[in-house]
Amino acid sequence: MVTIRVFGQTLLPCVDDSEIQCDVAGPVSVRELLEGNPDALGGLLPFLRKGELMVTVNQKVSTLDSPVNDGDVVKLTHQFNPEYEGAMWHNP
Repeated sequence: MVTIRVFGQTLLPCVDDSEIQCDVAGPVSVRELLEGNPDALGGLLPFLRKGELMVTVNQKVSTLDSPVNDGDVVKLTHQFNPEYEGAMWHNP
């Protein structure tokens, strides 16, 4: 089970709950996790496609291609400047 936590005034209206539990059969990327759960996370897909999501996995700045395993915590925040990825978003 992976816990997905959604933060921010832009993303919260796109989901029913700010904390979502998703089952995973094995290691998957963050992108695969989001795209594989359209019922719960479908509202976030437009932000995913535009590259406007900042991702952390277990409190480490990550990317959409980062692996996620059972027991991990993924946090999603809206990224205002999609030109910066990961830590650069915090330290332009």
